[in-house]
Amino acid sequence: QVQLVESGGGLVQPGGSLRLSCAASGSIGNIYFVNWYWYRQAPGKQRELVATITSGGSANYADSVKDRFTISRDNAKKTVSLQMNSLKPEDTAVYYCSLGRAIWGQGTQVTVSS
Repeated sequence: QVQLVESGGGLVQPGGSLRLSCAASGSIGNIYFVNWYWYRQAPGKQRELVATITSGGSANYADSVKDRFTISRDNAKKTVSLQMNSLKPEDTAVYYCSLGRAIWGQGTQVTVSS
């Protein structure tokens, strides 16, 4: 059974940075051919796609985080990361990683507040 475990969330002041990580464990098969995703869900709002990294390493971002967030993957370590810079209060949410939109992590809270 494949599991995803996120880490790196927390409380940060506006303008600060956080780095989220997500590690996969279990029998995954060939992770090289699967896209990774980061989603987030703020209180009272729908879950939204934040960033995608394809099997080929191409990254795409929501307009709201473009130029501030960077997604990366390490296939050998079976991990995906999300570097978040210049954080804003509106980035406050629970962040979820997903492997192929089929397997989901438990979520990690990010709070941006002074």
